[in-house]
Amino acid sequence: MTDYSKIDFSPIIEASEDEVITESFVRDVTLPSGGTLALITLDNGRDHTRPNTLGPRTLQALDTVIEAQKARAAAGEIKAVGITGKQFIFAAGADLSKVSTMATKDNALLMAQYGHYVLGKFHKLGVPTFAFVNGLALGGAMEIALHCDYRTVDASAAALAFPEVFLGIIPGWGGATLVPNLIGIENALEVVVSNPVKQNRMLKPKQAHELGLFDEIYPAARFLEQSILWADQVLTGAVKVERPNVPGKMERLTKWPIAIKMARETLQARLGTAARSPYAALELLSAAKDGDREAGYAREDEMLSELIASDQFAASIYAFDLVQKRAKRPAGAPDKALARPVNKVGIIGAGLMASQFALLFARKLRVPVLITDLDQGRVDKGIAYIHGEIDKMHAKGRLSGDDANQIKALVTGTTDKSLYADCDWVIEAVFEELSVKQAVFAEIEPIISPEAIIATNTSSLSVTEIGANLKHPERLVGFHFFNPVAVMPLIEVVKIDSTNDESLSTAMVVARKLGKSAVITADRPGFVVNRLLAKVMGEAARALDEGTPLPTVEQAFAPIGLPMGPFELIDLVGWKVAAHVQDTMVGAFPERFYASENLHKLADIEEPLVKNKHGKVEDLSKTAKKQLTFGSTVATSAELLERVENELASEIKIMLDEGVVAAAEDIDLCLILGAGWPFQAGGATPYLDRVGASERAFGGAFHEPRIAAKQ
Repeated sequence: MTDYSKIDFSPIIEASEDEVITESFVRDVTLPSGGTLALITLDNGRDHTRPNTLGPRTLQALDTVIEAQKARAAAGEIKAVGITGKQFIFAAGADLSKVSTMATKDNALLMAQYGHYVLGKFHKLGVPTFAFVNGLALGGAMEIALHCDYRTVDASAAALAFPEVFLGIIPGWGGATLVPNLIGIENALEVVVSNPVKQNRMLKPKQAHELGLFDEIYPAARFLEQSILWADQVLTGAVKVERPNVPGKMERLTKWPIAIKMARETLQARLGTAARSPYAALELLSAAKDGDREAGYAREDEMLSELIASDQFAASIYAFDLVQKRAKRPAGAPDKALARPVNKVGIIGAGLMASQFALLFARKLRVPVLITDLDQGRVDKGIAYIHGEIDKMHAKGRLSGDDANQIKALVTGTTDKSLYADCDWVIEAVFEELSVKQAVFAEIEPIISPEAIIATNTSSLSVTEIGANLKHPERLVGFHFFNPVAVMPLIEVVKIDSTNDESLSTAMVVARKLGKSAVITADRPGFVVNRLLAKVMGEAARALDEGTPLPTVEQAFAPIGLPMGPFELIDLVGWKVAAHVQDTMVGAFPERFYASENLHKLADIEEPLVKNKHGKVEDLSKTAKKQLTFGSTVATSAELLERVENELASEIKIMLDEGVVAAAEDIDLCLILGAGWPFQAGGATPYLDRVGASERAFGGAFHEPRIAAKQ
């Protein structure tokens, strides 16, 4: 058992001189039954756009206040202590800027221990403690609540979560120990591990209450008042708090190890083994079945210090900053004041992609959306798909009945293209062939207004060539979505030489209103994501053609931590599409990219792959093996990995020299948001620096100093 009171925390406090301190203000509340509840309010003095955070000096201030309430409790001056946050915000967890700048193992250990030392006092105050979680609560903020004896939550709280695993660490201020012992191992696995690896999924207040993380849930209008009334009833014994999800002896003996085993197998199938934090969280959750708080905290201290002082955490913070900061201030974006209003959207096409566009534009912009196609049957099919998706969202509670009806009414379809005349934004979603796209724009341009923006969703064709016959190419932009449109958060906005600032600004503003992150790219083959994925898929196809067995190829890139192997990705994208992309890239850069005849053959085979129960690729099917031609040169996994690393480093350097994007950070942002490259790798460039590929490829590095653990 660690005696935290004997640890000197001054090194991390002194190193946090520039911390924005979240103060702990105290006011006394007279309870209806008599007596006083000391209510602590966390407030950093900023508005709700700057959430409370928990750095060393914030913990120091909170510690001082807790000690004062402990003395008052001992003197009989107060009956209970409560803690809440400023308007809309409880706290956004640990101050990551402080954690990352002090990320040596010694400092990390002190941060873990200091959190346990201060927050742990809520459980030992001598009077009951209550957390009134009135808004956003992430990570360490949730752990404040867990250390209290009782918890309520505001039904309108923006988000509740333990995002640590997503960031390459673990809930290290009590979360990994307290959560499973409060809500059971299966629920804990969902909250602590599964949700973070699913793109950092958050909990709604109702979900958190049903799981047992909170004892009561109240509406926003009278949240604090009702929480205090409830606390008084708990104190008087009028209310007995029931916690049905607290695990019993049988769960600890039987369900616990089985749940951990199944979770580990699922993680391995979904993520591979490159990411350390999910498995570290599993270790802690597994050990927590002993129910020993103090032992659990010691385990968290050690694990958190190890993870914070790792390359993966450094890369995760880099990736987090890209997504949270750079994505919101895109490099090269013109002044948003130049954007033109978009009051009606036209979509050329009514197929699956076009229908997904229509649904997204109508939902997010709430403006009329017009789809067209060659015949009314295709149009009707597209409208039916859109209505069906809206009905599904309504059934799941994601849309109210009024919203569902409104969105349906906004989307119309026709074969009459003259109705595009009053559209402010027209985007094509037709077949990926240059002549087809040129033809539809030639037909539409005379109809639409001179100010309307024209957008193409091409994934591989030249935007300049698509607009070569336009009379006003200055209003043309590439607007490349990723599939599925509703889910993938990236749009590559392609600027050609003629694109004016008004058109580019409009595209960036529209992307933001659609809930997407946009990166501006030059008009180069494959833009960013497809160009680099074509590198990976091309090298995988080359290795297979040369004679390396598919299982070896599929597993070779596991150390990068990609969400799936290259052939699983090709199978998802579609064999014909993948073969077309490879052909396009070879046509553009024949000396650097590889096109495989075997990919074209695989596209004609109904079942080209053998997969396991998790959907992971195990091998080529017998049919595929009979129809393909292979060489006799077999590479090892290590050789393939190094080859791909070197090729990626070389290609990214060329892309940066060409000015495809503004900086290496934009390459990583595109890969993280558009291709699912892992946070713990930091995208591509920090990883390539760390493994020496940048040095091997061009004798340098993408980042100086390199994004790695502090020594």
